[in-house]
Amino acid sequence: MIVWLNGTHGAGKTTTSALLQPLIPNSRVFDAEKVGETLMDITPGLPETDNFQHWPPWRPLVVETARRVLDYTGGTLVMPMTVLVKDYWQEISAGLAAHGIAVRHFVLHADPGTLRQRIEADTVLGPPTWRLRYLEPYAEAARTWLHDEAEVVDTTHLTPIQAATRITEAVARRGKP
Repeated sequence: MIVWLNGTHGAGKTTTSALLQPLIPNSRVFDAEKVGETLMDITPGLPETDNFQHWPPWRPLVVETARRVLDYTGGTLVMPMTVLVKDYWQEISAGLAAHGIAVRHFVLHADPGTLRQRIEADTVLGPPTWRLRYLEPYAEAARTWLHDEAEVVDTTHLTPIQAATRITEAVARRGKP
């Protein structure tokens, strides 16, 4: 199974995934951003883009990597990764389904002010400019499709461990989708 944590920057995906992993037996964290980083390292570079998710190989490589890891280890992959383009999410989820991989899709949500505050206060990732650019695309995706495709966990007033606990309880209650 995959527990996919979606949502924009500042929602708490990375922090929550690290806390969630020990709560789900036989689970591992797989950050699909590493697949994008691998594509960015190709020289000479792939065609110019502002987001590696736009490169057609990224989505099937995420599916194939997750499948191969699960074939090797079994258990559950916790995957913190923002996907705001509906067609991209459908391609990934259909690819995983074609391999018989169950996906529990959660969106970590927070109100815009909280997201902005978290992004601006984050000293680990450096200047927040590029992360702030995703607030409106996230809001648009949330309004038009994303919140309908996932279980929404509002992190506005939750600590990361509270969010991880809610997700763990939801996975335990409902099992596989």
